[in-house]
Amino acid sequence: MGVEQKPNAGKVANVLRGMADFGQSPWLDFIQRSFTADGSLKKLVDEDGLKGVTSNPAIFEKAMGYGSDYDAQIKELLADEILSPGELYEKLAITDIRATADVMHPVFEATKGLDGYVSLEVSPYLAFETDATADEARRLWREVGCENLMIKIPGTREGVPAFQQVTSEGISVNVTLLFSFAAYVDVLEAYLKGLETRHARGESIDKIASVASFFVSRIDGKIDAEIDRRVKEGDKDAEALKALRGKVAIANAKMAYQHYLEVIKSSRWQKLAAAGAQPQRLLWASTGTKDKAYSDVLYVDELIGKETVNTIPPATFDAFRDHGKLRASLTEDVEAARHVMDEQKRLGLNLDAVTETLVTEGCASFCDAFDKLLGAVAQKQKAMLGNKVLKQSVQLPEALKKDVAEITEDWRRAGKLRKLWARDPSVWTGGEEAKWLKWLDIVEERLAHAVELEAFAHDVRARGFTDVLLLGMGGSSLGPEVIAETFGRHANFPKLHVLDSTDPQQIKAFENAVDLKKTLFIVSSKSGGTLEPNILKAYFFAAAEKALGKAPGAHFVAVTDPGSHMEEVAKKDLFWKIFYGEKQIGGRFSVLSNFGLVPAAASGLDVNAFLRSALHAVKSAAASNPPAQNEAFQLGAILGAAATRHKQDKVTIIASPEIYDLGAWLEQLIAESTGKKGTGLVPIDDETLGGPDVYGKDRVFAYLRLSDKASAAQDKAIKALAEAGHPVITIDLADKMAVAQAFFHWEFATAVAGSVLGIDPFDQPDVEFSKVETKKLTNAFNETGKLPDETAFAKDGAFAFYADASNAKALAGHDVGTILKAFFGRVKAGDYIGLLAYIARDEKTRAWIQDVRLTLRDHLKVATAAEFGPRFLHSTGQAYKGGPDSGVFLQITAEDHADLPVPGEKFTFGVVKAAQARGDFDVLSERGRRALRIHISGSLEAGLKALAEAISKAL
Repeated sequence: MGVEQKPNAGKVANVLRGMADFGQSPWLDFIQRSFTADGSLKKLVDEDGLKGVTSNPAIFEKAMGYGSDYDAQIKELLADEILSPGELYEKLAITDIRATADVMHPVFEATKGLDGYVSLEVSPYLAFETDATADEARRLWREVGCENLMIKIPGTREGVPAFQQVTSEGISVNVTLLFSFAAYVDVLEAYLKGLETRHARGESIDKIASVASFFVSRIDGKIDAEIDRRVKEGDKDAEALKALRGKVAIANAKMAYQHYLEVIKSSRWQKLAAAGAQPQRLLWASTGTKDKAYSDVLYVDELIGKETVNTIPPATFDAFRDHGKLRASLTEDVEAARHVMDEQKRLGLNLDAVTETLVTEGCASFCDAFDKLLGAVAQKQKAMLGNKVLKQSVQLPEALKKDVAEITEDWRRAGKLRKLWARDPSVWTGGEEAKWLKWLDIVEERLAHAVELEAFAHDVRARGFTDVLLLGMGGSSLGPEVIAETFGRHANFPKLHVLDSTDPQQIKAFENAVDLKKTLFIVSSKSGGTLEPNILKAYFFAAAEKALGKAPGAHFVAVTDPGSHMEEVAKKDLFWKIFYGEKQIGGRFSVLSNFGLVPAAASGLDVNAFLRSALHAVKSAAASNPPAQNEAFQLGAILGAAATRHKQDKVTIIASPEIYDLGAWLEQLIAESTGKKGTGLVPIDDETLGGPDVYGKDRVFAYLRLSDKASAAQDKAIKALAEAGHPVITIDLADKMAVAQAFFHWEFATAVAGSVLGIDPFDQPDVEFSKVETKKLTNAFNETGKLPDETAFAKDGAFAFYADASNAKALAGHDVGTILKAFFGRVKAGDYIGLLAYIARDEKTRAWIQDVRLTLRDHLKVATAAEFGPRFLHSTGQAYKGGPDSGVFLQITAEDHADLPVPGEKFTFGVVKAAQARGDFDVLSERGRRALRIHISGSLEAGLKALAEAISKAL
């Protein structure tokens, strides 16, 4: 796009140059890098007397969105920095503004600062925010650093006080989107006040310039349309209405100019002028003709006057050069203009309402253009980054695709992404969500302190530890487990183990797997009051003390929130270090905080590289990446739409073998965040892929694919599911380090899905209920030396069956076959089965639970969840109790062949596990869930084998 030079350019008769004789400055409403770089802009200055340049989001969208002008700089910037689309756009725009300002600077000097300006607009998203507009104006003024810059601020009710404030600070401003006489009066008053405030402080006002951009043609567009409508309908005033066609906008502008002339005659202005103040000139904007019935230079010909500016679009610039007519038109027929204004009022054309609408539409139009601009920048950025960022592709049924598009447009129009990043709780329920959003900027915060974690890693290696044993539950353990399982052991660093169980056999297995004398113990607990980390700390502190023969505090590190009980314990027991979490981050969103990074650093992971990878995901999900291009948002919208509009609420997680454990972390994030108030997403992890025929219609498949290690079998199975019409989301990670990106990507998507579901994704009310029930039972044990008695409703060999009265009645029977047949007979299409095993989690038991779940899935065509307690209580347990009532739960408990004491307590680990199982079951029953508990006596291995056979027969 360019400005065509006509044959008579540069001649003495050039009417563009002749505008100066009438006191008007021609500015160009256009900016483009190539146009500046190839000398075309300077040619307009030299030959046509061009005096200034304006830009807006629509102009930049056309300039940046097409062609390759900006590709080289984009590549250069992205090689050095990790940027959001908005940050990238701004760097590109500032480069253009500075280059244009250089071309225009001789004009600035020649006119002593009256002309030679280039304008850069504050974000149109801020049009109705006073403080944010002023802040951005200041920031852009500093960033550009050119004396012939004008910051464009919209003349909204909120924009005017921002303009007044920054004027008083010495910033030159182009006030834009002025349509009404009243709005212009307010703007000129604000200019005077801003100068007066600055002058009263004894500061100079001779370097400040301002223009008031008064929009013209859009007014006629609205008024003429109304005239045409009324004439067509046979209005009694048809002739009078037709006489106003094409005249109201110019009359409105002339009235504004008359007000300007009155003000500059005032003693108030003369005082400021004597101090060196420049007048705020009226700038005629939107001067391209929209109606072909009018002259294509109408809004230039008719608005020529002293101390004014006309910012002209390229086509009109060429047209005026060719056949424009110079005369002092702005002061002609002023009385006729007043008559037009009176007539429009008499005839009910309601110019005031029209101008109000135009301001709103103008702001919306600039926002739309800015969305398109940022979307185009985001697309280019993504293409140039290549495999540095995760890639998401989706295959959705048409109905779901349409619903996602509707949600996307709703979020775009309402600016909900910006509201989310602004911590506005109205994105969700308007409750306490804002208290839990520190995860949005934790990556940049931790990057700024990465040196501390690197120093810790160095010290861990220097101390010769061979093992790191993390003691935690839920958010404190699942993220570190992903890091341990994904990255394995790093050379010259200890091996990371993660223990999140109260099962005595499992605890003993971990104790035997490490050298207690050379183990660093990380006790990880946000609140410091969670039962499991506290009793695990007590046990291993005592074990380490025995092995070392001295107080083992130097072998212990705590990760906890400031002021927690765990902080007190760590100080009392002289822990080597205490790392602090953020109180404003919930456990399941904490993996990119110290709760994930401390164990990662201790095990030798390059934390700086890990966080820089995560930062790519943060910037990709930024508010400046519009919803349609924002893949993290799109993931959340798909999950939310699928659950709320299509009953597809089983999020089935498939992951490449090398990153398989991401699913366990995702289970907690999704279930605990969304499963509440009878709605939510039910994550299904580690369910081996089958053919399309084994699945119902309630699934969304999320495939986490490690690109360089992709499984051909998984790819083939996923393709078959998509072809069968199942919704499939594929997220490609270039390498293992991109797991950091997956963490943030899913956190953001989950927050979005929570909004679509209409819930607070940051609370977990039903997890707390289970804790309460468990505490009741452990307290009872402390008082009586045993857990309260319970009675099985049936027994069969090694099996005892427990249920509340309602479930027991539905499962009437006395043998395992009859009971299981009745139990699984309650499963309906759209349900899922939860296998909740309170037994040691090891290779054998994991293989057993997988075999059973696949048998159930393939026979009943329903989703299956295979969980180990008490681990899942801090993960999927929330959704099982508070989410949709579609779960059918088989809890499995067993006798412990050995138990372990909890130092300082009467109860043992076996008692705690039993109390947790019973507390969990009690809450499931209280919520009316279809639940059965089977307790195995004797050999666990034999009991599990017999149970698997019984389930298979019952089906």
